[in-house]
Order: sequence, then C-alpha cells, then structure tokens
Amino acid sequence: MMLYEGTIIDAHIHPFICEKDCIGRFGTPATLEEMASTLRANNITRACGTVIERKIAESFEDIRKWNRMGLQAKSLYPDLFIPGIHVHGAFPEESAQEIGYMYEKENVRWIGELVAHSTGTGAYDSPGMFAIYETAVKWNMPVNIHCADLEVVENVVKNFPKLNVILAHPDDAASFLARSELVSRYENLYLDISGTGLFRWGMLQYCVKLLGAHKILFGTDFPICNPAMYVAGVLAEKLSEKENELIFAGNFLRLTGLAL
Repeated sequence: MMLYEGTIIDAHIHPFICEKDCIGRFGTPATLEEMASTLRANNITRACGTVIERKIAESFEDIRKWNRMGLQAKSLYPDLFIPGIHVHGAFPEESAQEIGYMYEKENVRWIGELVAHSTGTGAYDSPGMFAIYETAVKWNMPVNIHCADLEVVENVVKNFPKLNVILAHPDDAASFLARSELVSRYENLYLDISGTGLFRWGMLQYCVKLLGAHKILFGTDFPICNPAMYVAGVLAEKLSEKENELIFAGNFLRLTGLAL
C-alpha cells in the first residue's frame, strides 16, 4: 500500500461496542479492538462518526444511548476515536440540550453522520431539524448528513448559511456530478469521499478542480467499506502535498476547531 506520512483523519466511520452492532456486512470487524487495529494498520490517525444500532429511535433515550456508546468508544481508545453525535427532528429540545452538553462537557464537535432511514430522524429539512440546526450554529457544530434528495440538502444550506453541512458520499455517475455541482454553489456545503464513487478514476481530481481541496473531507464509511482503498485512492490521484493535507485532515480540523 502507498504510504502517507502525514495525519489522516477519517471523518466518516461507525464504531460499535457490541459485536451485534457492527454494521459491516461480512462479520468483521468483530470487536472494537479489531476495528481500531484495522484503522491504524492503514495509517489512519483519528476517526470520527456515530454508532448506528440498526433500529428506528422510539424515544430520545435511544439517541442518548447511541451517543453514550460513542463516548465509550472514545474512552476506550482516546487516541483514535472522535465521537460524532445523533440528533432527532422529533425531539428538537432534547437534541438542543444534547448538543450543548456534548460540546461543553465532552468536547464533541461533530454531528453525524445522520442517517434518517436507519434511525428515523425524519426529513432533514423538517421544522424540528431546523430548530436543531439553529443550536448547531450557536455551538459552531458541523453536520454530516446522508441524503439523496439534493433539493432537501439545498433547502438546508440556503436557510442556514452559517451551518457547515457535510454531504456524505460522492455517489456514482450522474448522481455524483449533481452532488458535486451543488457543493460548488454553496460555501457552507462540503463533500466527504466515503462510500461509492472514489473507485471511479479521476473523480477526486475532478472534485478538487471543481470545488477546491478545501471542500473535500476524507472518509471511509468503515466498517462497511475498506479503509485501505480510500487511503490508496486519494494518494493514487497524485494531488499536491497541500491538497492531500487538506483532504486528509486539515478541513476536518478547521471545521471542528479540534487540536490533536
């Protein structure tokens, strides 16, 4: 594998505490330790994301439980895992309190990945979510969302120009072109490269030319996807040293204000 000597921050992972909650499809990794060792073996310095339990939230207690599981992953591997947190459009007041608590007490600086079809968050542009975004702006917390409906994404970024929104996944073919074009039109909209898309040769160079490297974040969606492919995929496109630095870590650090 190609080696990279700089910092790599994976902005899109899904840690787990119990084996049953691993969303990898083929029985691996079986433990959080195996997940951590795989990330490290691929030179990934730190990794951020939400715990996904594959169930629709029945109350905010489910949301709170998943967030505490993320904190547990951090406590077990403080030099690797960075928690992302869940919020829920049906519980805007509880979500606002959770954001404030996580920011002030736990040094959490990232919301998401939010996956509405897995957790039942509801529409990303619902009144409840809009109330939550107001709190996210107050705390300067970026939000990473999984959303195929680009009209919804545009509605969010237009209504909240001070909210930094990271659109998860480039996707493929025509969908990728539409997603990247939308990102190019809004200063507060970014793209993470996890999931489908990076395997298309030239996709990353196209993104850098269209968006600028400052709008792209490294992510793998591990344990669903193979992290080695994403590290190698970035390096194979022979970007400049500065572009690699921004994509691999600089943009995440700038958006979160975290210091490693």
